[in-house]
Amino acid sequence: MSSPPHHRAHQALVRRLAEVRRRSPDGAIVTGHHNSNHIVSLGQPLAFLLGMGSGRVLAKFRTPFTTMEVVPRIWRRESEVLRAVSRQLSEVPRCLVDFGDWSLHAYLPGRVLSDVVPEGPIGSWRLAALADFFARVASVPEHDLPQRPADWPQNHDSSGFLRWLGRFAEQRVHQYNRPRFGELFDSVGVPRDAVDRFLRSVPELSPRPFALLHTDVHRANVVVIPDGDGERLSIIDWELALYGDPLHDLATHVVRMGYDKTEQELMIRMWADAMRSAGHADMTVDMDPDLGWYLGFEYVQSVFPDVMRAALALPDDPGEQDLRLAAGQVCRAIHRAREPLALVDGPLGEEAAVEALRQWHRADRAEWMGSTEELERMEGLERHGC
Repeated sequence: MSSPPHHRAHQALVRRLAEVRRRSPDGAIVTGHHNSNHIVSLGQPLAFLLGMGSGRVLAKFRTPFTTMEVVPRIWRRESEVLRAVSRQLSEVPRCLVDFGDWSLHAYLPGRVLSDVVPEGPIGSWRLAALADFFARVASVPEHDLPQRPADWPQNHDSSGFLRWLGRFAEQRVHQYNRPRFGELFDSVGVPRDAVDRFLRSVPELSPRPFALLHTDVHRANVVVIPDGDGERLSIIDWELALYGDPLHDLATHVVRMGYDKTEQELMIRMWADAMRSAGHADMTVDMDPDLGWYLGFEYVQSVFPDVMRAALALPDDPGEQDLRLAAGQVCRAIHRAREPLALVDGPLGEEAAVEALRQWHRADRAEWMGSTEELERMEGLERHGC
């Protein structure tokens, strides 16, 4: 059913005014992993049409990047996820209007945690706030969420969910990128059957209720907002949200936050306590053994994007320092995956990684430099951090 003429006219006017503000030389440009955000005031006409009151209100004019898929994205419109989330978590910035190819979002005045605490401990108060966040996300009703793909695992099928993630990593990340990176993967010791090898080692997981998952809660996606004499936290960037076993969300979080051993253990305990307090004790069933498998999968699937990112970050004419920096990143990725992949060969040495990257770079420049489309696609990966 088509929209009434007055509604279409209103939307057209909103878009026209939003385009003007989006192209304004004022404000600031903030580039994330998946989007470019122009932060600028709405202006009075646009604010009036959106019911925002003051034209001085800041907003994010958000344009997505075209990037290579290295993690699953089942909902193409973040606005649909935010509509469900904002009913449960009022602090998450709303999508004010979605134009399809770009969107307009409310803006939060604060600093991302990666600027406040780039690395190291974040403190028990923030850990508790994050644990509470996960418990509230788990309370978002399933019927409020967008429709999932036809092949999506059934609720409680935790093993099926992990297998779905594994198929994505194998088919859409590993195999899809073998034409360009296959020899590099082989040279640095990534097994050709890495994903299958890991999945074969995983026992049947305990069934747990599915819930909404953010899947990308790391320091750059946590906004620290001043609140009187204290602060509060808000989680942004929901484009990678999934619906599945909540232990997957916990695993991606503790790995990507870079917690030390003490805070990782504390975060896991707080997460379980928050889930139980929120009435989600069934989501913590057998979490001690099963969380280990999700952590192992995070390290295994990360090998592919981590190796590709290190290689793509090399300049046109890399020096020894460039190669050693990239080699360190590759060695770290392989080291983290050694245990879940049951690798028996000795650790990957820096010299071997340097030589593998040198050979890949030389061959890659000769073969791929002429493909503008491929280079643009790969540049997207360099902006992606998972």
